[in-house]
Amino acid sequence: MSGKKLGNGYPHLLSPGRIGSLEVRNRIFVTAMGVSLSEADGHVGERLIAYHEEQAKGGAGLIVTGVAGVAWPTGAVQPNQTAISDDCFLPGLTRLVDRVHRHGAKIAAQLHHGGLVAGYSADAFDEELWAPCYPPQFKGDFIDYFLPEEMAGFSGKMPSIRLLSAEDIDTVVAQFGAAAARARAAGFDAIELHGGHGYLISSFLSPKTNSRTDEYGGPLENRARLLLRVIAAIREAVGPDFPLWVKLDSIEVGKEGGITLDLAIETARMVEAAGVDAITVSAYHNAAMGKLHSASNIPHEPETNIPAAKAIKAAVDVPVIASGRVEPEAGDRQIGQGVYDFLAMGRKLLADPHLPRKLAGNAPEGVRPCIYCYTCVSTAYVRQPLRCAVNPETGFECERQAPVRTGKHFVVIGGGPGGMEAACRLSEAGNRVTLLERSDRLGGTLRFASLAYPANERLLDWLIRETEQSSVDIRLETTATPDLLGELAPDGVIVATGARRDMPALPGADQAHVFSGDDMRNLMLGEGSQELRRKTGLATRLATKIGAATGITANLDFVRSATKAWMPLGQRIVIVGGELVGVELAEFLHERGREVTVIEPAPRLGKGLLLVRRMRLLAELKEHGVALHGGVKDISIGKSDVSFTDVGGEARLVPADHVIVAMGAGGDNALAESLRKAGFAVETVGDCNGIGYIEGAIRGAAEAVDRVLAA
Repeated sequence: MSGKKLGNGYPHLLSPGRIGSLEVRNRIFVTAMGVSLSEADGHVGERLIAYHEEQAKGGAGLIVTGVAGVAWPTGAVQPNQTAISDDCFLPGLTRLVDRVHRHGAKIAAQLHHGGLVAGYSADAFDEELWAPCYPPQFKGDFIDYFLPEEMAGFSGKMPSIRLLSAEDIDTVVAQFGAAAARARAAGFDAIELHGGHGYLISSFLSPKTNSRTDEYGGPLENRARLLLRVIAAIREAVGPDFPLWVKLDSIEVGKEGGITLDLAIETARMVEAAGVDAITVSAYHNAAMGKLHSASNIPHEPETNIPAAKAIKAAVDVPVIASGRVEPEAGDRQIGQGVYDFLAMGRKLLADPHLPRKLAGNAPEGVRPCIYCYTCVSTAYVRQPLRCAVNPETGFECERQAPVRTGKHFVVIGGGPGGMEAACRLSEAGNRVTLLERSDRLGGTLRFASLAYPANERLLDWLIRETEQSSVDIRLETTATPDLLGELAPDGVIVATGARRDMPALPGADQAHVFSGDDMRNLMLGEGSQELRRKTGLATRLATKIGAATGITANLDFVRSATKAWMPLGQRIVIVGGELVGVELAEFLHERGREVTVIEPAPRLGKGLLLVRRMRLLAELKEHGVALHGGVKDISIGKSDVSFTDVGGEARLVPADHVIVAMGAGGDNALAESLRKAGFAVETVGDCNGIGYIEGAIRGAAEAVDRVLAA
């Protein structure tokens, strides 16, 4: 998010828009997402209602609900999915619509049948997977990235596939028509028909998954027959003027012989002729390949799907809805240029559902930023309800409680993400807050995390700005002691001092060319230490001292650039520890020309990274030649090499000019315990309770503040 703009800096994005008979207050849509926030029996309850109501309060023009199952439980792709397959679901759906309408937003029901992707329906309800034909076998590494604990929710049984007969297809068409009638009866303002992402309609459209030889297979006009029949059934159910659009894949990435942009353009013209009022442009991928799960409908690269949206917009006369990691500034410009008509946002509105309201209020710098960590997306893969790493309220809106304690004085110890989040929340609730930070700057370990993964810096900058602009009394270079707290006389204390990082007892770990994670942080950020001085030469010590004295190492862009030109590390680096810190550090060092090997005792690498980001990062490391070894043992560090036994029992010896040990961190509640013994009421937050990374710090801060304010 760029800095504040004067006046209406988003004249196109925030302008009213129209789809058919539907008028919306701005061009920002909440894209449909599978959030698993309904009840287990498919009914809409307070948790989903409060989630969408917050988006309506935040100013979105229109909300698209995620995957409402027209044949539920058949076709269900996740637990706690919304159902619209029977009239018994109408009361909850109606309450949802009413609550959204209270705040001026419009809401569309996304009608959905999971088809071949409905593995959850097979596991939970013993349902068959409905499909046009038996799908081809896709080979890939998708399952290799799951940690053992992430597989707990899967039965492992092979689902049965139901090849749809003509009568089955008639049933599907009727189910969509009946669901559309229910959507209108519940008060929804529009319908989005899901025709993408490998679901039932998409499996008919794709030549890769549809090899039928009857009237539903072969040329596109046959493969699109089901889609066109469903559109006709919906039109018959809701009438010619009820707003209806279709979500289409513009490409199937990594699927040779699948949907291409040319096919998508032809399909778009067909659905326009069939009477839809708009088209949502998306994409899908070969699901067997882990990295591709962040390369299509939820892209890691910004604006991945915008060229396709532009091409489809040029081919049709109905409005086009685009999405896929588009910043508001770019969205405003592209809408103004006629590239597309509406921008659907997902991750950004999970991080801050009030983004539209803040843009309209000329306060874009106040938007809590998404850091693209894929926490939200990954929950769907492991069959958990939605949550967000940077916004602990997302998915838990119905659990909010008004603070009971105001006008009190709290001391927060530690100026990292957990400490800053806690301090701001306490201050916002009407309390006096003193924040004590031992170093000369705010940020804690988030500064180093931002160096390795630049998207984190957005959150770092936002937290610092929010803290500095609040009423919090910030005291840098201040060590918290019982005596100091006795002088401050707080009503409560929150300790957020981070983890304890001990060097593991590895043979050879005491050598000068072996760095700990703290050594690397101090080295990169100009924060000297006695241990680092022992291990580095005069030039490095001098550079560190100059960086600290001038403050230039506080500029992370400078550090990223400077380290590409010079780093006091040899060419061959072995990283011991393959969790989040180790693999992000491997990426950082590879980008600076080092030959990197990562070894990890656990069987799989990347713990601490959420699944979808893990799939991308580990795949890219492999592509770039970084050697990754999981399940190793007998690690020993020599003068110029590291030896270990690999997972297959083979002895390995890897040359190493430097070794970085990225393991050994754990919780540290020593300060908290000493303060409790001194009589203070203490809560602990973040890594001092055990390594929880950014999500643990932010969520822990919110929960601790809730506890102290309710006391």
